[in-house]
Amino acid sequence: MKRIATIGFFDGVHRGHQYLFRCLGDEANKRHLAPLIVTFRDHPRQVLQMGYQPQLLSSVDERRQLLEQYAPIEFFDFQQIRPLTAGQFMRLLKERHEVDALLVGYDHRFGSDRIQDIEQLQAIGRREGLDVVQAGQFELADNPSVHISSTEIRNAIAEGEIELANRLLGYPYMLTGTVVHGRGIGRTLGFPTANIRLDEARKLLPPPGVYAVRADFGAAHEQPAILNIGTNPTIGENPITIELHIPGLDLDLYGRSLSVHIVRFLRKEQRFESLDELRAQIEEDVKRL
Repeated sequence: MKRIATIGFFDGVHRGHQYLFRCLGDEANKRHLAPLIVTFRDHPRQVLQMGYQPQLLSSVDERRQLLEQYAPIEFFDFQQIRPLTAGQFMRLLKERHEVDALLVGYDHRFGSDRIQDIEQLQAIGRREGLDVVQAGQFELADNPSVHISSTEIRNAIAEGEIELANRLLGYPYMLTGTVVHGRGIGRTLGFPTANIRLDEARKLLPPPGVYAVRADFGAAHEQPAILNIGTNPTIGENPITIELHIPGLDLDLYGRSLSVHIVRFLRKEQRFESLDELRAQIEEDVKRL
């Protein structure tokens, strides 16, 4: 079946992206075409800028999970398509992927020639046998002045403004990883924790602190939980860890994959004078879930 495609890295798959994908679905239905999302495993800037290390809002697997809600996905190797002009890329899409129409965002730059002008892109599309359509800019109904972008969301997370980031994302910010063995301090305090090793080392972490989250470890299990990101200063000098406490649940999670959805910030990490003080504070944290 012939297709209509849209293209981008889509880090975080935020509300602006989601609007674009809804437009993609609408255009696909109107034109009787199959929708297709074209994306890349690696951040394009990693290819274009030597030594660049992105702070990602979503790992490849998280991005795939989010994108698949809207349309089938095709991963391209950005290194291979990097030299292609807008016209050459359109030709590749048409010949190899049966793309008859292309949906671009309002600020999308296309091809190695970095074309943004929609009339120019449409002229190239006509030459290559593709219909190029431009989506409008998404705006928050209650605050049109707020600009939604992956950069704005990264800034919000880095500053600890989790609720703002979640509003721009359209869902609670997610961390995914594997449960590994820790020092067992939480269990001695009566609050067993699961230490999480992130699947994506470049994933952007919120600042050190304690967060209210929802823990999702499959099999329809999703529960309110406490997440601590930090160095556990009460028990000495330590590297940063990510520790999850799920009240009322004492399952063996070692080796299991789980995701945490960060709902809101509770408090900064702090050093307590004793383990008893730390225990009392954790009890208060649990009450705030």
